[in-house]
Amino acid sequence: MTVVPNAKGDAATSASRVLQPSGWPMPKGYANGMTADGRIVVTGGVIGWDSEEKLKPDFVSQVRQALQNIFDILAEGGAKPEHLVRLTWYVVDMEEYLGNLKGLGQAYREIFGAHYPAMALVQVVRLVELAARVEIEATAVVPR
Repeated sequence: MTVVPNAKGDAATSASRVLQPSGWPMPKGYANGMTADGRIVVTGGVIGWDSEEKLKPDFVSQVRQALQNIFDILAEGGAKPEHLVRLTWYVVDMEEYLGNLKGLGQAYREIFGAHYPAMALVQVVRLVELAARVEIEATAVVPR
């Protein structure tokens, strides 16, 4: 197993570390695994609506808002994006996700920077809010 430093190159002082088995190809935009020690902060399924519970019609805008909402929830719990250890994405259309990778990556980096936790991506039949295109769950570990 290789321990990969965080985005700032500092593995020793980071709350979390990327786990990269030797010989495995480096993933792009996510980590295969993470290890962390500290206080856990979790979100429920977060969708891309604003404070008035309004959803933008396009996928990338909904993702951007969902990520911002997660950022805000993490901050409320004393966590930062670099404390993220896992994201689980639920999308209603995998092709929509795959067709928007560039915009998604840009939105992600603008909000969370170059920290890529373990991630899973699942296509679902629908979400509770009918107009929602994406829902994301987050887990962060704040160092002690």
